Amino acid sequence: MSKPYVKQNIVNEVVYIEFFHPAHNSLPGNVLAELAQTITDAGNNKDVKVIVLKSGGDRTFCAGASFEELINIDDAATGKVFFSGFANVINAMRKCPKFIIGRIQGKTVGGGVGLAAATDYCMATKFAAIKLSELNIGIGPFVVGPAIERKIGLSAMSQIAIDANSFYPAEWAEQKGLFTQVYESTEALDNAVKATAEHLCTYNPEAMVEMKKVFWSGTDNWDDLLAERAATSGRLVLSEFTKEKLKTYK
Repeated sequence: MSKPYVKQNIVNEVVYIEFFHPAHNSLPGNVLAELAQTITDAGNNKDVKVIVLKSGGDRTFCAGASFEELINIDDAATGKVFFSGFANVINAMRKCPKFIIGRIQGKTVGGGVGLAAATDYCMATKFAAIKLSELNIGIGPFVVGPAIERKIGLSAMSQIAIDANSFYPAEWAEQKGLFTQVYESTEALDNAVKATAEHLCTYNPEAMVEMKKVFWSGTDNWDDLLAERAATSGRLVLSEFTKEKLKTYK
């Protein structure tokens, strides 16, 4: 299937939410909106105890925001809406009363790192190198920054945000606390994700809801914070520097 999609499949009280886009799983606004809504609905579904977030394809989990849409932004309001896409998904994950397991099978860039960081328990393959490339085009990882900083700390987040050209290996992400385990193959990852998710289903759902609140304490202001960050990115994307930089990608 080469068209973008968000789909879900419920197996043994686990809902597997999968997104896909032919451009290395980069996510345009409409797919991000559908993803946020699907996560919210899964959180409200009484037949579901645990959520797994995954993407289609083999080697790329998520290449971040859609470059095609980014290049066409020509005013601040449109820019804020565009950058709010990942903010809305992260906030949906934050507010979801169920544990979300991340299944990261390959490279992840920019907003994709934010999605991985917003999961409650993130598992990956050794191919899942990460990069925050935003500074390369004259903006920064403003929207996803709080989620990444919360998971790996300000020092590590600063390092990958400044070193915007480099992919950091999955082992580095595991050492910093982004990934809980790193596996040799996608098959091994999938087996582990399934086992972990189904085991979590044997736990008290009320206890998991309360645990989730503890994990995300101190983030009640994120609706406003991420909206402000989206506005910052929306303003910067209109700068002369960024406009010139984006021309080289056309």
